[in-house]
Amino acid sequence: MRAAVMGAGSWGTTFAQVLCDAGTPAVLWGRRAELAESVNARHENPRYLPGVTLPGDLRATCEPASALEGADVVVLAVPAQRLRDNLTAWGSLVPPDALLVSLMKGIELGTHQRMTEVIAEVTGAGPERIAAISGPNLAREIADRQHAATVVACSDENMARQLQKACHAPYFRPYTNPDVVGCELGGAVKNVIALAVGIAIGMGLGDNTRALLITRGLAEIARLGAALGADQHTFAGLAGLGDLVATCSSPLSRNRTFGENLGRGMPLDAAAASVSQVTEGVKSAEPVLELARSHGVEMPIAEVVVEVVNGRIGIGEAALLLSSRTAKPERYGI
Repeated sequence: MRAAVMGAGSWGTTFAQVLCDAGTPAVLWGRRAELAESVNARHENPRYLPGVTLPGDLRATCEPASALEGADVVVLAVPAQRLRDNLTAWGSLVPPDALLVSLMKGIELGTHQRMTEVIAEVTGAGPERIAAISGPNLAREIADRQHAATVVACSDENMARQLQKACHAPYFRPYTNPDVVGCELGGAVKNVIALAVGIAIGMGLGDNTRALLITRGLAEIARLGAALGADQHTFAGLAGLGDLVATCSSPLSRNRTFGENLGRGMPLDAAAASVSQVTEGVKSAEPVLELARSHGVEMPIAEVVVEVVNGRIGIGEAALLLSSRTAKPERYGI
């Protein structure tokens, strides 16, 4: 199989490395010609992965047609809110039988669609040709070839196994799962919860608060997943709890870092400028909440995060809102 990875940010570049290390030839597309030249000549992406030596057989280009020509697998790694425009522009270039793979973790503004739903709508591809990859996959650690695992989600078992084989590197172990809905929701909503955890850390709150937000955040993800028909077991696995813990616990997480800066009192604009890449949780928080409300699902942590990132309440008020909620019995999923 030959892969095209569309998006040369930290995760797109890292996944292209994983493919090459797994024996799958890959071409990396990025908008900037100088970045492609650096990958080809120096085997480095200095903007997003400085100091990481990329595989010598990884080729990069700034021409979408060159990347997509003859690709059996098209991996989409652009910011979630730009996926529709990019796919529309590339539509005629995507090979008609290629497997389309989402690395993105977000919910689209306006439509409330998951990324695989956007892919299906724009390309007309059926579910057997669309997959999502999600899990505790902090790009820098994987780029350094530290051991990690992920979930390959596709409704077609044969396609899932093909993709699993294509990205199974010595340090990167993929598991298959037919629950695309659950895997995508876990990846998108955990970014919102990580913002809340970051805010708490920035305020100087400790591990008890962090554990509270992670645990109750998982309950919010599971509630929304149940309403949308996801398999509840997914949320106890790598694409659920695993991804949530990694994103909420690591200083490498852009979403947690953004939240920390807010918790320390940094203005929203300055917090955004302090993070070098798109913070998907900020963009997806409102559509996640709107999606939940449309299905009658209560998500109090997400509600508070939306109010904060939209500048409608301050950090102190956010903490008060969460701590003053009515006490109730604890049961998984409520």
